[in-house]
Amino acid sequence: MAHPELSDSYVSLIESGKRTPTAAVLELLAAKLECSLTYLINGVTAEQMQDLELRLGYASLALNNGEVAEARRRYAELLEDGSLAGLRSLMQQAEYGYALAAEACGDLDEAIIVLSRLRDATGSTLPAEQVVAIAVALSRCYRERGDLAAAVQVGEETLLGAGRPTWNDDLVELGSTLLGAYIVRGDLLRARQFSVELLAAAEMLGTPRSTVAACWNAAVVADITGRSDEAISLVERALAVQSETGEPRNLARLRMEYAVLLLRTRPAEAAACRDLMLRGERELAESSAGAVDLARAAIYLAKAEIVLGDAKKAAEHARRGRDMLDERTPALLAEARLVLGNALLLLDEAPEASVELMAVERSLEHSPASRKAAEGWLATAMVLEHLDGGEGSVAAYQRALASVGL
Repeated sequence: MAHPELSDSYVSLIESGKRTPTAAVLELLAAKLECSLTYLINGVTAEQMQDLELRLGYASLALNNGEVAEARRRYAELLEDGSLAGLRSLMQQAEYGYALAAEACGDLDEAIIVLSRLRDATGSTLPAEQVVAIAVALSRCYRERGDLAAAVQVGEETLLGAGRPTWNDDLVELGSTLLGAYIVRGDLLRARQFSVELLAAAEMLGTPRSTVAACWNAAVVADITGRSDEAISLVERALAVQSETGEPRNLARLRMEYAVLLLRTRPAEAAACRDLMLRGERELAESSAGAVDLARAAIYLAKAEIVLGDAKKAAEHARRGRDMLDERTPALLAEARLVLGNALLLLDEAPEASVELMAVERSLEHSPASRKAAEGWLATAMVLEHLDGGEGSVAAYQRALASVGL
């Protein structure tokens, strides 16, 4: 078939992978085989390729519109389609989208499996920005699942290795995710040092994306280390930039975090904080946010209602948040139950409150020692003081101390 333009030995070298044909040779072979160039290269017809790209676009649109279960179903169908087998780039896009949809549905274990496979098997064939995006998602999933060592390792392997890359927007976002893991782990000295480095990188780049990413978690560090005014200033700066240029889901999440920070530092403004949270919750519902983000919003609203003295509304919000979650997000589920237990106690519903707090204790017992675990035990102890007269609270206080090495 190659005669007279090509020798049979040259075609053999192409077939064995020892030669890469030029565009002209590919066109010649496609003509000889009476097939399209698309089919010769990818194993699918142009029509099939168009259909796959269209289906991938619909799955991405569903994810961006917050229809996370539908997005997951569409991505799964694509991955089961044998036509993607020879289309490495489209396969990677489908796997990454499926992982994000699984994360949004609260299935962190599944998301971690897929993201780890993408990172380990195909990192060298992916564009640099995609490699970093996978690392961001993987570190975030590990952090949400409570595997802080893995969350830190993923971020540090990319950012702090021997061949440390030059800062760009993608890497600042990864750095912000790593900073979040330091915060949850309780490594506040490292977190404070790294937050300064991230802010300097964002200042150097001067881009909206890097500014928002750096300021967001730097504000959390400032708040935890007692610099509330600085924390509020950083969040307000991030919120102003995000409002002009940002993606809707992150804008809503940032608005919620700002409201929580104000609630904690300025409780007298609790009513305004609640209004901000309600706005943020509406924005989350209209974005690509999944169950975890919406559950977190409900928990925040419950906390605001407790400060405002409406325990009934607080219990309603906390129940709603709890019912969106399962054991795949144990830390957030425990937080929802703790807030619900507190609200029930305020409503003099001690038996129901006790059930929720017992579930919180069971969850915390299986949590690794960290600042987050210490906060959970401390909050549990404070509620138990009013529930059992102090007997159970002493043990919870001791567990809080043990979680931070005291």
